[in-house]
Amino acid sequence: MSEKLKIGISIGDVNGIGLEVIIKSLMDHRVLEFFTPIVYGNTKVASFHRKAIGIQDFSFHVINSPDQANPKRANIINCWQEDVKISLGEQNEIGGKYAFLSLDKAVDDLRDGKIDALVTAPINKHNIQQEGFNFPGHTEFLQAKTEADDVLMFMIADELRIGVVTGHVPVKDITQSITQDAILHKLRMMNQSLKTDFWIQKPKIAVLGLNPHAGDNGLIGTEDEEVVKPAIQRATEEGILCVGPYPADGFFASETYTKFDGVLAMYHDQGLIPFKHIAARKGVNFTAGLPIVRTSPDHGTGYDIAGKNLASHESFLEAIFAAVHIVERRREQQALSANPLAFRRLSKDRD
Repeated sequence: MSEKLKIGISIGDVNGIGLEVIIKSLMDHRVLEFFTPIVYGNTKVASFHRKAIGIQDFSFHVINSPDQANPKRANIINCWQEDVKISLGEQNEIGGKYAFLSLDKAVDDLRDGKIDALVTAPINKHNIQQEGFNFPGHTEFLQAKTEADDVLMFMIADELRIGVVTGHVPVKDITQSITQDAILHKLRMMNQSLKTDFWIQKPKIAVLGLNPHAGDNGLIGTEDEEVVKPAIQRATEEGILCVGPYPADGFFASETYTKFDGVLAMYHDQGLIPFKHIAARKGVNFTAGLPIVRTSPDHGTGYDIAGKNLASHESFLEAIFAAVHIVERRREQQALSANPLAFRRLSKDRD
């Protein structure tokens, strides 16, 4: 049997629900049959959260580096030694400081190949701003740290997969960010990710329109006619199977998304609002386009329920298993690519 994957986990904001959902995800020892978890945090902070939610029969195995991980335990690396004043439910500088220490150490180990993937607990995009982190969120930070040319925010839940052309961009700047080249680039990335990370040999992608009713043939804005449609045509000419633009409201209301392997939305809320409703606590944020694998739950820091034992860990556990599956698929494809005959046989069987 091959060695289990080592999955790194950053703890997010220490005043939020990050450690609660982490502990709940790792409490059932049966999950350890599939991966070896390595949490980047601090044992005292973890103990504080464990006691706050009334969990008694759980503890971390303390290690100094991933190579010391016990495959039968939930492992933790102490990223700092000093005591931390935790104020559950409060947005403050302390939450951001230690969220970054956890994340930075985990990413360093990921880049060095000491862990196989990273699952990130939620951060607060405001209080984490400091020297070393001047980014809108995890996605942009990881893009910079891995020197990736571009990334795709890819929300996944079972067969539903929604990506966005523009991520953390103010609404007033969306239109100028939507260009033919930008749409085409994201379509290429989505198409490649669906093939490589999800083993869909001939992906079918739906493209949403920018304006209400996808512009209604130019009556409600001209971007869909002048920008979105030509981008779809260019992608089609490259061999990417994509269709649209679809009016977003009718597309989701009629469940047309079930007919596609991926959906490309024009901007953040257009894709994420329906996604989070449909995913129902099981959604995962996957950053496609990186040389490494990173996932996260589709929820935030949950300050309002921190320490109250109310946080669901479903999305976080889904994020862990999504990371495991994507790493395994990538490695399987690399192995098959080294054996073209086996790769063609497998592709034929899956078509």
